[in-house]
Amino acid sequence: MQEERKAKASVPTPHIAALPGDIAETVLLPGDPLRAKRIAESFLEEVHSFNEVRNMFGFTGFYRGQRVSVMGTGMGCPSMGIYAHELIHFYGAARLIRIGTAGAMQESIAVRDLVLAEGASTNSNFPALFELPGTFAPLADFELLYRAARIASALNKRVTVGAVLTSDMFYGPAESTAAVEKWSRMGVLAVEMETAALYATAASLGAKALSILTVSDHLLTGETLSAEEREAGFTDMAELALSLATEEMRGGII
Repeated sequence: MQEERKAKASVPTPHIAALPGDIAETVLLPGDPLRAKRIAESFLEEVHSFNEVRNMFGFTGFYRGQRVSVMGTGMGCPSMGIYAHELIHFYGAARLIRIGTAGAMQESIAVRDLVLAEGASTNSNFPALFELPGTFAPLADFELLYRAARIASALNKRVTVGAVLTSDMFYGPAESTAAVEKWSRMGVLAVEMETAALYATAASLGAKALSILTVSDHLLTGETLSAEEREAGFTDMAELALSLATEEMRGGII
């Protein structure tokens, strides 16, 4: 109780201007703050803005009668770690759902497919900074993962569940053809830049987390989505995440 009072007394935080009660227990986390704004405007009702600090927009509203927040996180593990920690520790977020893009590493996955990140391998040092006596395996919350897979199937969306790679490098040796082939042989589905930090931070603070990813590029075939196709894929992903958020809050399973 004392820790809870201390956390509430520490808001607004250095990165989030919200007051206690402004943020819902379920938060959708696109990397791009403009996509957070677009989700709020397109899907939510009774929307209010709770953050514009550093142009990292955050909004809370209602979807199918359930209160949901959406906020940008920026790119990379450090940025995700900051926002995930503050949302959970200071604002009481209990369920964090990342919605972002990824590059496919398996021939069985096509662009515009959805990937549910069961776990995240990483070349980042982020998980090691928790100073555990071993190597931490960043994993999704199973209940969120299970429900998301069920909902995606019910909505007839092409979805694959499995491991992703969270990379600290977008250009360079870590993304070379040789590196991609090695990760692909280990069964890694796709590469992105935030999931390992999200899962590790959520685990350290006792929250649930899941990454839902749209395949925007294929690292083996070179195929990539146009701007219009990316937007359509992002809409599919947002609909899945919002359906998951409302089902989770109701406690039902499709």
